[in-house]
Amino acid sequence: MAESAAESSPKRTYDVLLDDVEAGLRSGRFKAGDQLPGERILAENYGISRASVREAMRLLDAMGILRSSNKSGPKSGAVIVSEPSAGLSSTLRLHVASSRLPVEDIVEARILLETWAARTAAEKDNPEGIERARELLLAMDAPDIDPETFHALDAQFHLALSALAGNAVIETIMDSLSGSIRGYIKDALAALGQWPVVLAELRAHHHAIFNAVEARNADLAADLLRRHVGWLHEQTARARS
Repeated sequence: MAESAAESSPKRTYDVLLDDVEAGLRSGRFKAGDQLPGERILAENYGISRASVREAMRLLDAMGILRSSNKSGPKSGAVIVSEPSAGLSSTLRLHVASSRLPVEDIVEARILLETWAARTAAEKDNPEGIERARELLLAMDAPDIDPETFHALDAQFHLALSALAGNAVIETIMDSLSGSIRGYIKDALAALGQWPVVLAELRAHHHAIFNAVEARNADLAADLLRRHVGWLHEQTARARS
């Protein structure tokens, strides 16, 4: 019988370290905040070269599992952080750039998940989460706000609304989907050359969505969110046509 692709793929030298970190996280031997030993000790412990250790560290850093340290001595080891959206977002962004993942499909997935999150958020009682979203909303209303700051707050606002749904997986995927096309949207809106008009429209959308969630109108919140993301995609498509 032919071997499967997974079975026939040769093991890389640094896989022993990747596999052990995964096993350690699963068993509780490793947890967020733990510091791994330095490069030399890891190489000795796993019987691999320091170059292989560095490669494993780079991969785990890119995946959002570790944060590399620039320190030396006892504090030189990388720290386990487990930030899943960081790795997913960068991966998606590269595949969007290569046209392997169409922007239209990313937008469709975002609408599917974010409307569910808005609907679910409107059905829950989360005063702290609502206040966090309100703070971001008001920050975006600053009269002298620049586009860069607005887009950063915009992303945080959408994530805050998604977080209200209380599903960590959906929140992570939403952050990743948004991050994968954030630069695309920002550049396209800048190309429109009508920032004051676009800004006013975005603010109106955000306030309406927030008001619907706060009023616990689930159907309206989902509908407004769907129209908002759709409108945004239309603007970016128009700018690039």
